[in-house]
Amino acid sequence: KTIEDAEALAEGMVSIGKEVGRRVIALISDMNQPLGDAVGNALEVKEAIEALHGGGPEDFKEHCLVVAGEMLALGGQARDEAEGKRLAAEAIASGKAWEKFCQLIEAQGGDLRYVEEPQRLPEAHLIVPVKADRSGYLAAVRTDEIGMAAVGLGGGREKKGDAIDLAVGVVMHCKVGDPVAPGQLLFTVHANDASRRDMVVRRISEALTFSDTAVDPLPLFYRRVD
Repeated sequence: KTIEDAEALAEGMVSIGKEVGRRVIALISDMNQPLGDAVGNALEVKEAIEALHGGGPEDFKEHCLVVAGEMLALGGQARDEAEGKRLAAEAIASGKAWEKFCQLIEAQGGDLRYVEEPQRLPEAHLIVPVKADRSGYLAAVRTDEIGMAAVGLGGGREKKGDAIDLAVGVVMHCKVGDPVAPGQLLFTVHANDASRRDMVVRRISEALTFSDTAVDPLPLFYRRVD
């Protein structure tokens, strides 16, 4: 879909909310590359844990803060989205966000040991770093291919009833617009099956497009609809 299609859909959703007396906003965000670095169940949980402790990928953290700021403003907990974003950042820095996350896990019957000690989360046996063989700039990423590659590793279901391997996935190390040099790490595949591993390395490699000239980075958000 185009940005125009997304805007039309967002405007319709906002309009429906307003018709029933609700304050509604919509954020049209970018989906032309993975948000954050991790693609896969346990890998994404580890990334979320890092973010709640103040670490994690910058784009992932900023995206979460912007959305949290909007939600706090909509909920009347902040004067506007800017104050909401500041409050969300303070909650992370103070540890309150982490405390609330743990409370939510406990309330749903989860085992806190897995987030307090992330090394307990399942880990893949085959870790394959893939490096660049050329210089240039990362120009585009086929996000649909990255997602299906994770499914191909067993990280998602191809059909109803398939077992899910929580350990497998992909970690991306470059963003669109980043300069790339030969030997630089592009992505890492986490697999438990050698044949699937090799297939995914090829698939992701083919999903990345490079340019010899500089490429503008992608925005996190394209438009706010209210």
